[in-house]
Amino acid sequence: MSDDVRQITDSRVLAAMSHPLRRRLMDILRVDGPATASMLAERTGQAVGNISHHLHVLAACDLVAEAPELARDKRERWWQRVPGATRWSASDFGGDSASEAIELAASSLGLERQVAFVRAYLTAPEPERDSWPTGPFSTDTWLRVTDAELAEFAAEVIALHRRWGDRQLPDDGQERRPVFAFARAVPAQP
Repeated sequence: MSDDVRQITDSRVLAAMSHPLRRRLMDILRVDGPATASMLAERTGQAVGNISHHLHVLAACDLVAEAPELARDKRERWWQRVPGATRWSASDFGGDSASEAIELAASSLGLERQVAFVRAYLTAPEPERDSWPTGPFSTDTWLRVTDAELAEFAAEVIALHRRWGDRQLPDDGQERRPVFAFARAVPAQP
């Protein structure tokens, strides 16, 4: 796996990044780039002080960082997402009931977030859905794998996501709109 994938093993970091507003702030910074707390407050409909608090929580966990080079003066504070991806494994939170509860909540919130994006698209007005005539897509399959093979499969899927998500956008005049892509693989029985 790439060195720029941060393995989260601290339940405090996992709890911080799983908060719905903090997750949204990280998403906005990922998709739209650096922003000030005022810009993020306007985008989310939240108070600037609330946004500032959540940015400081994320910064304490090294998930976002200040971007002082963007400030026009000493009062202006810009924030950016720390480069790289994050991931965690439930096995890293075993043995401590509080950490296990945080990991379960984080996983559940993550799944709800992913499903919410799909539902929002499916229930969007027809002109919005029609503006993507060849996409979106859905796929699923059944695999028979060992734990090591599942880890290899995950690394390949993550690498594909990273290749497309982190690529330098071509300067070819074409409009590129945000698309949320996700994949999950879980042991199950048909």
